Amino acid sequence: MSLAQTIKVYSYSRCSTCRKALAWLDANNLTYEVVDITTAPPSKEELLLAFQRLARRQLLFNTSGQSYRALGADVVKTMNDDDALTALAADGRLIKRPFVALPNGDFLVGFKPEEWNQALLG
Repeated sequence: MSLAQTIKVYSYSRCSTCRKALAWLDANNLTYEVVDITTAPPSKEELLLAFQRLARRQLLFNTSGQSYRALGADVVKTMNDDDALTALAADGRLIKRPFVALPNGDFLVGFKPEEWNQALLG
């Protein structure tokens, strides 16, 4: 893969799911760039593209994380899409991880090997 086709993986080093996903990418000899989701979360624009592709805002939220619990599920439910995307862009810990931007404009959220196989290995 050329640099323009590099998979961008927003990850958190202490996240075991992220470590499994990176190991899967290595095992499949895929080129990727790791971005620390806590210090450099995806932009609001990138999150909007993911939301448009995934069609369900809830898929973007790390509902088991401390930031989500601190914010509260009821608060998240009452947010409009713009407020939700602003909150996600402001706190990478709110985003389900790993959050992966693919060169073709698609996104993967979380690590499900069967979905990754289909999206990345065809």
